[in-house]
Amino acid sequence: MSDVAGTKTEKNLQEAFAGESQANRTYLAFAAKADQEGMAQVAKLFRAAAAAETVHAHAHLRALGGINDTTENLKMAIGGETHEFMNMYPQMIDEAEGEGLADALRSFKFANEVEKVHADLYQKALDNLGSNELVDYYVCKVCGNTLEGAPEGPCSVCGAGAVAFNKVA
Repeated sequence: MSDVAGTKTEKNLQEAFAGESQANRTYLAFAAKADQEGMAQVAKLFRAAAAAETVHAHAHLRALGGINDTTENLKMAIGGETHEFMNMYPQMIDEAEGEGLADALRSFKFANEVEKVHADLYQKALDNLGSNELVDYYVCKVCGNTLEGAPEGPCSVCGAGAVAFNKVA
């Protein structure tokens, strides 16, 4: 456990980690939009700032004691993903449905299905820890579905064609 546990600083580090993480993702989305609009220099700036926000987020997470050995990290990832698909997203899906917000509902449903996939992939990695067999992963750019190996057809979550999958480097 971190020496900041139970302090105001722990709360501040958690808030800073969340903010920096969110800024990273936001700036990458802004960069993609700038690229679409032909504004390469602005896109490059957004990507640079996103990289800096990642540095900040990682530093905050380390200060929180939030990075452990790989076994513990996998267990934490399984727990987080499981919480998302069992508790967090079902409630969000119900609320978006009740409010008739179709875009949010679609986004939540896709994420909920993919979090199940992630939990399973993390569990498989934990079960096979120590194996040096490398597997390629592919991510659907529409819904985030994550596959081991190249897609053999449309996405099982959103129905996008196999061309929607990008190989993870």
